[in-house]
Amino acid sequence: MRFVGTVLIVSTVVMIVLGFSLASVVTQRVTMAKADLAATEIERARLIAEEQIDGSGSAGSTQTRLNSARAVLGQRSQQDSDLVAVYEPILLLENADGSLTTSPEGYEIPERLRRFVTEGNVAYQFHEAHRADGSTYKALIVGTPTNSDIPGLQVYLVMSMEGEASTLALMRGMLVSAILVVVVLLVGIAWLASQQIVAPVRSASRTAERFAAGHLRERMPVDGEDEMAVLALSFNNMADKISRQINQLEEYGDLQRQFTSDVSHELRTPLTTVRMAADMIAADQDSLAPHARRATQLMTRELDRFEALLGDLLEISRHDAGVADLSPAQLDARTPILSAWEQTRYLAEQLDVPVELDLPEEPVMIEGDSRRIERIVRNLLANAVDHSEGNPVVVELSQNDEAVAVTVTDHGVGLKPGQEELVFNRFWRADKSRKRHSGGTGLGLAIAREDALLHKGTLDAAGTPDVGSQFRLVVPRDPRVGYSTAPVDVVAPTHKGSEV
Repeated sequence: MRFVGTVLIVSTVVMIVLGFSLASVVTQRVTMAKADLAATEIERARLIAEEQIDGSGSAGSTQTRLNSARAVLGQRSQQDSDLVAVYEPILLLENADGSLTTSPEGYEIPERLRRFVTEGNVAYQFHEAHRADGSTYKALIVGTPTNSDIPGLQVYLVMSMEGEASTLALMRGMLVSAILVVVVLLVGIAWLASQQIVAPVRSASRTAERFAAGHLRERMPVDGEDEMAVLALSFNNMADKISRQINQLEEYGDLQRQFTSDVSHELRTPLTTVRMAADMIAADQDSLAPHARRATQLMTRELDRFEALLGDLLEISRHDAGVADLSPAQLDARTPILSAWEQTRYLAEQLDVPVELDLPEEPVMIEGDSRRIERIVRNLLANAVDHSEGNPVVVELSQNDEAVAVTVTDHGVGLKPGQEELVFNRFWRADKSRKRHSGGTGLGLAIAREDALLHKGTLDAAGTPDVGSQFRLVVPRDPRVGYSTAPVDVVAPTHKGSEV
């Protein structure tokens, strides 16, 4: 449409300019031809008038002599076959008192034209002339001075321009019709030409959309050897390579997920055995030497961490396999938050980090999986306490008609630009040299986001370096419906918090 519209506008402008130029040239040629003819005829009329005036002598009045000369000019105009144009002769004499004597009597010649002729020039002017019945018509009036024995006598010829006007009007009408026809033809040609380009492009677009939708066997038809055929070949080659890479990535992903799941399950049995042995040793650690007791404590701590990592691996493998599901039930949204706080309270007390809970006094009822929501909040709280650097952590619960939002804000190390999404990657750490107090596995936030997605909710983050960060969990009141508007926006802290 843009291409055809552009052709329509450009062709219309070009044709109008050409038509105007052509009409101007033709009009100028017609008027110049009429002016040349008038110059020839006025010279002949002058000679005839001088001959007639001089031949009439001084007999009769001036008006009679003028009428006689005009009658002869009129007869020559109508009878002489050599004349190309028919004209109406006018004789004019300016008297000493400023009055005018004309033949026919009372005929008015434009003053400007009369002034030029009085100055001794042969001049012409386009003007409206009057017929005997009072109607007007377009005419060319040409005048010349004479050398007759009547001083100041001027001869004018009034030549009708109606024929030329009709010719020009017909020419303009034909030009307008030609412009319309040419513009329509150009638009039609442009539309046909565009279809030869647009149709293959549309076909390529549909093929690309189907390919992007997962139909990896979709290919473009190759017809001929033109540019579109080259494009189709290039697209098909690209599609083949992408299909192979996608298949390889899918196979690799399946193998990776299967490997993670198999390893996690296979490690359950030896881990259980080692745990039993460690518990037996720990039960009698008072009889052990100090170095052996220390080794037992280290082994127990690392086994706890190993068990947590193994549990997270199993959970993430269930999410990858698509077998993780919700166990929704009606619950008070404050309950999993308070439960998560009870489980992380010891860490906050150990690190001397004040935690403020800003929860509504009335129950906030939603439908969700309490275990998964509690795990999300517990993970966010543990991370906030671990990275707060002793500054306070604030947990707020907000709500609207569609969803509830839990925001956890700390005033610690914060997040650098671009890290808002990286924090949810598996095993990602902003500062690998930094010591973690909560003993995380590196999978907590990844699992938390998957749990949020199971509820048709969101988990996102914002932060400012060395100022703090905020994590926001949005859970719809009904996971089957979802939500369109979050109760609050996620906002990066802009200033350090103070100890409370």
